[in-house]
Amino acid sequence: MNVNRGDIAGFRLTGRTWIGELGTWSSAASAEGRPASVLRFDPRLITHSATRDRVVAAVVDDRRLVQGGLTGLIPVADLIAAQNEVWLITADPVSPTVTDLLADTPGVPRPDAGSAATVLVETAQTLLAVHAAGLAHGALHPGTVVIAPGGTALLAERGLADALHGRPPAPERDVAAWASLARGLAATWAASSPQAADLLERAAATASTRGLAAARDALLAGRDLLPPGFPARDRLVETTHWWTARETSPQAGHPVAAPAVTARADEGDIVTLLHVPGTSSAPERGGDRTEDVVMRFGPGVPTETPAERIWRTGREQQPTLLPGEQARVARPSAVRRRRTVLSSVILALMVALGVIVWLLRGAATPLAVSEVEVVTPKKTQGCDTTVKIRGVLTTNGEAGEIHYQWRRSDKKAPIEQTDTVAAGETSHEVSLDWTVKGEGSFKGTATLRLLSPVPEGTKLEDKASFTYRCS
Repeated sequence: MNVNRGDIAGFRLTGRTWIGELGTWSSAASAEGRPASVLRFDPRLITHSATRDRVVAAVVDDRRLVQGGLTGLIPVADLIAAQNEVWLITADPVSPTVTDLLADTPGVPRPDAGSAATVLVETAQTLLAVHAAGLAHGALHPGTVVIAPGGTALLAERGLADALHGRPPAPERDVAAWASLARGLAATWAASSPQAADLLERAAATASTRGLAAARDALLAGRDLLPPGFPARDRLVETTHWWTARETSPQAGHPVAAPAVTARADEGDIVTLLHVPGTSSAPERGGDRTEDVVMRFGPGVPTETPAERIWRTGREQQPTLLPGEQARVARPSAVRRRRTVLSSVILALMVALGVIVWLLRGAATPLAVSEVEVVTPKKTQGCDTTVKIRGVLTTNGEAGEIHYQWRRSDKKAPIEQTDTVAAGETSHEVSLDWTVKGEGSFKGTATLRLLSPVPEGTKLEDKASFTYRCS
């Protein structure tokens, strides 16, 4: 390996570099010419062996998710150490990101509201699968959402920030970040379409109160407010193509020097952190085995690291077993392998089911409301109080939006509101706070009227009253 010449573990650094939160990213190409990316971790973040171990564990979890059928993550090709530096190599490029496409560049077509909704649905689906596996992304933002050449949204840097900072997985942090992403895209890509922008804003609010699944369903249910063809990716593909052509042109003006290292390295200094040790001193790349997290040490490593010592000690302390005992010992390993395969199959089925639900969602029965009921307090309300009035709408259990209005007997102007209803709920509750102050007696009547969805020729509303007395 010679990083000074722009080569690392069989990947050629192709010139473009940019600084990220974790270190320096570089565009790269494999020996076969396939585009890829390389991350040189900031040495200040990964000095301790415990930090390296957490990074290795995060990458191994990532590879298991991908091998289990999850397609929404940027796949990792290798994780290697060269002297005092650690490098992550991805099998696909990590650019352009949403941050790149948000830049208002003259001549580059801008993604539309449908593009924004597509990105949000796909990232929500990926995060749901990651959370179902007991993991989290940890650093979701526009700079870690990559748009692939086909217009698909992929997540980069999953779990790395948490590993570097020693944080436990926090799915709720991912949900908050997704809601922030939705609001940002509503204000940019969807700005020219007020209805679509409002849909994205409501999806953000839904994520914060009901979770990502309900937010995803709200976006799918509101497809009528998006450009025709949703979830088509044509605009994303067009924008990505223009961006890539611009970035790779000779006039782009990006630096071409590879990231500097402290000293020249050769192949013997490589430590690959993801594969099982073998007889060859050259690092193995592209292997599929990730059940065991061990390191491989080539000649020329000046000192024995803790990971090497643990691996060597384990090899030296292996007991001698008779053939019958070897068979008995082998059975637990086989059981573990079967369990790993079973877990991968289950995860793949979950992902496939989510995709099928997404693709077939348009054919689902639309949301319908069959009854409206208003409930007010039976007890007389005392001085200076806020009366809590509830409205209950009975639905058919489908996802969608309801548009309704409250009318108070003391005011002429109605209060109109819109809510998103999640699939599987046959009852949706709305509320009205009515504040009354001063001395005297008062009877207030609240009327709740459904504006949509309402079957043609019908009227759905209800009203109820309360009594206020203060002396």
